Amino acid sequence: MIPLPDPTRRQFLATLSALLGASAFGAIDTKGAGKTIFLKSGWDTVNIGDIGHTPGTLHILEQHLPDARVIVWLASVSPEVKAMLVRRFPKAEFLIGYLDEQNPRGETLRGGFARADVCIFNSGMGFDAAFFEYCRKIGKPYGMYGQSFFPNFLQGKDAAKKIDLLSGAAFVFCRETHTLQTLRDGGIKAPVLEFGPDGCFGIDVRDDERGLATMKKLGLEERKFITLQLRTQTAKHEGKDGGPLNPLNPTPQQIADDERRAGIYRELITLWVQKTGHKVLISPEVKKEMIHNKRLIYDPLPPEIQRNVVNLETFWNADEAASVFARAHTVVCHEPHSPIIALANGTPIMHTFSEFHSPKCWMFKDIGLEEWLPEFDSTPAAKMADILFQIDADYPAALAKVRKAMAYVHERQAATMRVVQKVIEA
Repeated sequence: MIPLPDPTRRQFLATLSALLGASAFGAIDTKGAGKTIFLKSGWDTVNIGDIGHTPGTLHILEQHLPDARVIVWLASVSPEVKAMLVRRFPKAEFLIGYLDEQNPRGETLRGGFARADVCIFNSGMGFDAAFFEYCRKIGKPYGMYGQSFFPNFLQGKDAAKKIDLLSGAAFVFCRETHTLQTLRDGGIKAPVLEFGPDGCFGIDVRDDERGLATMKKLGLEERKFITLQLRTQTAKHEGKDGGPLNPLNPTPQQIADDERRAGIYRELITLWVQKTGHKVLISPEVKKEMIHNKRLIYDPLPPEIQRNVVNLETFWNADEAASVFARAHTVVCHEPHSPIIALANGTPIMHTFSEFHSPKCWMFKDIGLEEWLPEFDSTPAAKMADILFQIDADYPAALAKVRKAMAYVHERQAATMRVVQKVIEA
């Protein structure tokens, strides 16, 4: 068979696509055809946000570059998370290992880099100089997708290296405009330095079987319960010190702060239950918080309020959480990624943030949800309750507000993928 010349082939494909009917997954599309994207992701498996970055970004890539091959370097994985990813993205290739390993796993990882047309460091708070330096060493374009950094990121002895590596990136997408300004002020000269939402906003994995079973077991009715979680200043991994934000031995002040914030949440729960009669699910974004949520929030509640409150006793995967959040009235969380997963599933949120955890909290303001973004330490429980009751008073308007915010997120996702497409096709 004589191959069709390119223009004729494109016309043929376009005609065939029109006849068959276009869809995000069924259409014949040549976006990214023959190209390979290498994604570093999967930062942890004890946090549904760290889990959710990976399927979220993979879904965005699938939507906008459907014919690209994707190789994912998972920094951390569990059997449950791996099974979820393989089930949802059977065409993706998942690797684990370390660049400096002198064994077959390391060779396989380096082989993944070698096949890439672009290497992407996924959403989070991390900066892996070795990742970018290796990309440079083997001549691969690289970029960052939906990142946040503390304001002092470009200070100190490694500042020059960071500036050089980020300026050499093909693109740097910051998930909130505070980090974007930090990088601009710091002299980052990447050709594309823009706002690009956290990859977790793309999440579409659901485990409705587990989610519905959990709701039935706990007596939760659709749109008649809120979820809630505190973020304590305690060790993220058992027996390991995680630095100032996740200390193995919290200071007296940190302990007092956690107890005070828990008291605000207890008051918020009480106001919600008394006014609406609806339930509250204390649900974990981070596995380590389950015991602290129980001792600080659930256990001290008076019996008449506790009857309407459930503390989830088993940690869940991101897909089960998404199924429950999709049916919640509102997701209230001190952490940001339960709210992101909720918004991606059409549910209103309230992120009771503490900026010292990082500027990532501001991504909700950047997508138009500042009214649902109360600062924890300066907002009394009564004011938080006002926000909840305003959502409840005109729930259709709140749902419309979610749709509007997500429409902007989708617009920015499409823009980021146009940049990635240009890079891989250059």
